[in-house]
Amino acid sequence: MGLFVWEEYNYGMSHTNELLRIENGGWDERIVVCRNGDLVDTFIIVTERFVLLVDTVINPQTAAQMLAWARPHLERGRQLLIINTHADYDHCWGNQLFAGETAVHPAPIIGSHLSSAKFQMPETKDYLAKMKELEPEIFGELVFTPPTLLISHEFVIDGGDLTVKLLPTPGHTDDHYSLYLPEINTVLAADAAEMPYPMARTPDGLPQMRDSLARLAALPAETVLYCHAPVTAGRQLLLDNIAYFDLVEAKCRAALLSGFSAPQGDDMMLIDQINCPYQTTVPDTPEWQNVHDYYKTTGHASQIRAMLHWLEQAGVGKENRP
Repeated sequence: MGLFVWEEYNYGMSHTNELLRIENGGWDERIVVCRNGDLVDTFIIVTERFVLLVDTVINPQTAAQMLAWARPHLERGRQLLIINTHADYDHCWGNQLFAGETAVHPAPIIGSHLSSAKFQMPETKDYLAKMKELEPEIFGELVFTPPTLLISHEFVIDGGDLTVKLLPTPGHTDDHYSLYLPEINTVLAADAAEMPYPMARTPDGLPQMRDSLARLAALPAETVLYCHAPVTAGRQLLLDNIAYFDLVEAKCRAALLSGFSAPQGDDMMLIDQINCPYQTTVPDTPEWQNVHDYYKTTGHASQIRAMLHWLEQAGVGKENRP
């Protein structure tokens, strides 16, 4: 899997160079939430020893805005650290401000040891070329810059007043990390959980993603913030994501045990035959129901297909298949 497989997410969406600083909604004042249009939230964490930029958004312009908000805190010996939660374009394409020939404020970029190779994959380079052609004002100056401090397990940053634990949470991608700050009972889940659900891109990623959700939900977190969910979603979103995949599994398991054979290429036929419409698989509230149609059809069907594949590999319904 490359840096992203994003055609399915774009929906003809255009991007913006602007960031908004989100008004604090009750989380610890040392965390700043930065929003890039309707696309993604990123974070600044201010500790006694470090200022951490958690993801660098989509390009040098958006990363520069994060850096501008971080600069006033780079005093009394504080150092700048960059964290890439994973190597999707909306989380790391601003890295060039912090490493390489284009760096304006050199700083370590912490990321998974699996992330670096993704920047060199042909599909990654092809996607950047396409984005530069479609939106040169957004992506024209972009230079691929992988993380420079590579980690493979849990990684702990002692910020003095705050401990920042980087927790491997694979599934959405194999290189994904979430953050846990135990002193303030706060989780930054990144893309391990989302509204309406995180996306497993491969069948093998699905059980990993569900395990990651369970591990995050087991933490004693009072505040949970996400990259793709309202800041009001809270810890409940972890539980709702878990419930979504539990229900999808139950529907797929029942279908396989009855001898179901999945149709090819027709999303709505698959959803109907599994008897698993999006509308009844998620909470019946406006914020869950009023999502882009992609999540109700193509995205939902892709998670059903991943679940069917995973269950079939485990032998579920094998005796009922021809």
